[in-house]
Amino acid sequence: MKKSKLLLGDEALALAACDAGVKAFYGYPGTPSTEIFEAGEKYIEKTNDGRVAEWAANEKVAYEFALGTSYAGFRTVVTMKHVGLNVAFDAFVNSAITGVQGGLVVAVADDPSMHSSQNEQDTRVLADFAHIPLLEPATPQEVYDFTIQAFELSERLKLPVVLRLVTRLAHSRGEVYTAEKRLAPTSVGIPSEEEKNNWVLIPAIARGRYRDLRDKLPNIIDAAAKYNSFSANGRLKEGVLMAGMGIAYFEQYLSDNDIDPKKYNQLKIGAYPVDVQLLKDFVEKCDTIYVFEEDYPYLEDMIIPYAEGKCKVHGRRDGILAIDGELNLSTVRTVLAGKKVEGKVDDDLLAQISDLIEIRPPKLCDGCGHSDAYEAITKALKNIGVDDPRIFGDIGCYTLGVQPPFNAINTCVEMGASLSMAFGAAMAGMSPAVGVIGDSTFFHSGMPTLLSAAKSNLNLNLIIMDNAIVGMTGQQVPVAADIAPTLAKATGFEEDQVHVFIPLPKKTNENIEKLEKIFKEDKPSLIVFKRKCIQAMRRKLYTKPEKAEV
Repeated sequence: MKKSKLLLGDEALALAACDAGVKAFYGYPGTPSTEIFEAGEKYIEKTNDGRVAEWAANEKVAYEFALGTSYAGFRTVVTMKHVGLNVAFDAFVNSAITGVQGGLVVAVADDPSMHSSQNEQDTRVLADFAHIPLLEPATPQEVYDFTIQAFELSERLKLPVVLRLVTRLAHSRGEVYTAEKRLAPTSVGIPSEEEKNNWVLIPAIARGRYRDLRDKLPNIIDAAAKYNSFSANGRLKEGVLMAGMGIAYFEQYLSDNDIDPKKYNQLKIGAYPVDVQLLKDFVEKCDTIYVFEEDYPYLEDMIIPYAEGKCKVHGRRDGILAIDGELNLSTVRTVLAGKKVEGKVDDDLLAQISDLIEIRPPKLCDGCGHSDAYEAITKALKNIGVDDPRIFGDIGCYTLGVQPPFNAINTCVEMGASLSMAFGAAMAGMSPAVGVIGDSTFFHSGMPTLLSAAKSNLNLNLIIMDNAIVGMTGQQVPVAADIAPTLAKATGFEEDQVHVFIPLPKKTNENIEKLEKIFKEDKPSLIVFKRKCIQAMRRKLYTKPEKAEV
């Protein structure tokens, strides 16, 4: 008899990967995907049967780790959040052309409503662009089942397969029935003699491989078809087109209100690409179609051309739902009652929450070294006559420096952008130009700017907030520590251009004086504010206990 467990969506994915014989987990932390890797890592530590879990410097590197593992014939998972796929996009797109050997599952967690992200882009669009199949589960049980099937599909099609989660599913807990037996990681072998050059994307080979990929599209659509179900029972010819959490909310609505499911024609999408004939057939059965999907109006845009002149389509495009924000049960209920959702789709949910819980904006932890660093930076700039300083910021805990009382950063675009943007501003004449980045983010994508900075004659100040931890995503261990000053010197920075400060209140005046001097110099500098994360210390995550800094 199968056993059931109570699992988060992320945990269900990790457990399914282990049960399917995965050899390796790779990834870069990013909410809401982080728990996939962390759960996989725990399973691996517990079983100790030759599997590996490795955080990478960034998502591109993680993807390439996974691609290499696949080439060696093993099943592998690479995890990231939706914006992380942008970082991995070069490898992602080209892996569709090389193909894979061992099953490769790309676990991407989207974040509608931007709970902890800088945008709410839709991974379905990027998978479509790359011609890579995508599975979209609606429950933790489907996450488990789809993950195992994704490995099988990947090896059958010889393509990566994306598994798309969204925040609510990634962090929702549900009962999951698991396999009775866990498969050991086993290689299917490296590419054969006939296939060995398929992975060499020189133009002469890539042209043929790309044609093969295009020729494979009908097979991909056929493979996706079994995840998409069509029931034409709607007595009133009302139809619901839905995917992922849209399915979950719709079924909850029916259950809560004891509504006969046969009231509606239903088209449930669990995999992409979608056969357009399915959409055409659905339109023929409906007078009205409601579309419930997270993020972009992706399915809605697909069905609108076929519905024109035949039936009405209600969703984000006609304004019955807002064009942005996260779905919830309340909005689904409102729309099916024939009403328009006023405001963003998550405004109603936030109003309900605010009745129960006081809304607390995020802030730096009490005692965080970033606070002392920001105080020193902003005061030093003002003391040298920069009355209205503009500081380029990045992604991480220190982004919270944008808020009062610090008001210390003025940009946050994407991982690593702070240093490059400061460089660009310095080239345009801003002096001093200041960019602030965390240690993990520096190794993720800020490091290349160091190479250009060293050779410049600009008043460019690259500041690393080094707490030796990936703080915001739950205190993961970064890929490197304590080497930024050494790297700077290796790229051409002189000894007097590299500075290490301790951001403590008792050192603030000393740090301000030193910064004033540095900011006045017409040459690049690397400034490291080095102090461990107070929350990680409380959790005893550092191998060596903190000493003088607390």
